[in-house]
Amino acid sequence: MPRKKPFSVKQKKKQLQDKRERKRGLQDGLRSSSNSRSGSRERREEQTDTSDGESVTHHIRRLNQQPSQALGSRGYDPNRYRLHFERDSREEVERRKRAAREQVLQPISAELLVLDIWEVYQPGSVLDFPRRPPWSYEMSKEQLMSQEERSFQEYLGKIYGAYTSEKLSYFEHNLETWRQLWRVLEMSDIVLLITDIRHPVVNFPPALYEYVTGELGLALVLVLNKVDLAPPALVVAWKHYFHQHYPQLHIVLFTSFPRDPRTPQDPSSVLKKSRRRGRGWTRALGPEQLLRACEAITAGKVDLSSWREKIARDVAGATWGNGSGEEEEEEDGPAVLVEQQTDSAMEPAGPTREHYKDGVVTIGCVGFPNVGKSSLINGLVGRKVVSVSRTPGHTRYFQTYFLTPSVKLCDCPGLIFPSLLPRQLQVLAGVYPIAQIQEPYTAVGYLASRVPVQALLHLRHPEAEDPSAEHPWCAWDICEAWAEKRGYKTAKAARNDVYRAANSLLRLALDGRLSLCFQPPGYSEQKGMELGVMVTPSRNKWVTGRSPSRSTGGPSPDA
Repeated sequence: MPRKKPFSVKQKKKQLQDKRERKRGLQDGLRSSSNSRSGSRERREEQTDTSDGESVTHHIRRLNQQPSQALGSRGYDPNRYRLHFERDSREEVERRKRAAREQVLQPISAELLVLDIWEVYQPGSVLDFPRRPPWSYEMSKEQLMSQEERSFQEYLGKIYGAYTSEKLSYFEHNLETWRQLWRVLEMSDIVLLITDIRHPVVNFPPALYEYVTGELGLALVLVLNKVDLAPPALVVAWKHYFHQHYPQLHIVLFTSFPRDPRTPQDPSSVLKKSRRRGRGWTRALGPEQLLRACEAITAGKVDLSSWREKIARDVAGATWGNGSGEEEEEEDGPAVLVEQQTDSAMEPAGPTREHYKDGVVTIGCVGFPNVGKSSLINGLVGRKVVSVSRTPGHTRYFQTYFLTPSVKLCDCPGLIFPSLLPRQLQVLAGVYPIAQIQEPYTAVGYLASRVPVQALLHLRHPEAEDPSAEHPWCAWDICEAWAEKRGYKTAKAARNDVYRAANSLLRLALDGRLSLCFQPPGYSEQKGMELGVMVTPSRNKWVTGRSPSRSTGGPSPDA
């Protein structure tokens, strides 16, 4: 009798995983991704996935996989709106890992902190966004979707025909998500474009500005969000920059997390997260500016007095908390009518429609992931009505919320437009999910060459015997030193977990604790002083040792 073949625990685990996948109705097998370090996997595509057809590059990575379930009566697919990005080749990932180990980091000059919109998007080039092709009521739904698919593939073909994959940034390859943008623009009377004040040029595609103000003839309001993370001089400079280059814009400054003036500034609380106390959403700064902008746009065609009364009530009822350190429940506010859109909302809309229908102004909120669209809606409403997350792609389909009987807000999923931006900066800006990064070390190096991470975090070089001696740093050294300081160890060999340390550093940058701010052209000359690394001077705790001025609701570095 032959001996039985050994069956390891790893093989048994794989067998159970395959069995579970078959029960879920997926095809047999799993396709492991390159970042198996984090345990994430990509399942094989379902037969019901209609999110896009044959890609131009044939190397599309689909993120934010949702658990499969039986399709409902309308054939709803939970993975229909997940993020689709171009996949990095294994050779490219390995090359960047070697560079992170070998390339010595050098501080850059202030001139390299300047971001010009002409270099990022090259207005007038093929770096556009897909437009909805012409259609008629005589077309069936299948014909319309097929036509949109062909148009989208032609759009991708033009981009990849003009630029190589190495020059292009990550951008959305999922047609279904672009259809959400089309629908929001069709139903909106006013469009809000939300940007992050630390790098607003990254989040401002000129093609969208030309389309909204030109072809659609709608008013575009630029919201410079998270102004608590940048010095006031830089905020004013960015506002002047956009006024100068885009005169049709209405510009609003906003933040959902203003600094509490009563918060004690304790230099020892460097790694502690300040907690938002009391009815924090009612303290948002910017609703009054947005109201004035909408009043100027509507010119009396819509009665916005109920909105002004609501702002007055929110200001009168705002409180900085009772000192207990616990957040108060915010569920006792007035009910907000929420219209959750389904596939029926994606049906063709009329080519022309009435503005301010039934005396209601519809305000569409669009922008990149992680710029604070959902937080802005919560700040306008005065309490949490939209779930927020630092993970890009959290908002999967648009929803509408009645702020008042005459004001309706429409929250669009975050969309990434094609550009020539470095992918490391996209990661630091929160555009690409940090948990899905195959190689996070070059993004850490990009940050460390612009922000003195080693000094701010008091890191000790892993190969240094004398802490006072100078040693050259590379991105891998910074991650290893941070892992050593925070105690991040691998499970089996107890080595320094550099992957977890790199993700932790990137989340600190995304959270504003390591704040990297970019400048408009000419900012250094106008300010009249030597500008090195632009970090928040009065509100960033890494520089002053103070508590952070805002909390994004995510895990603290101590977690």
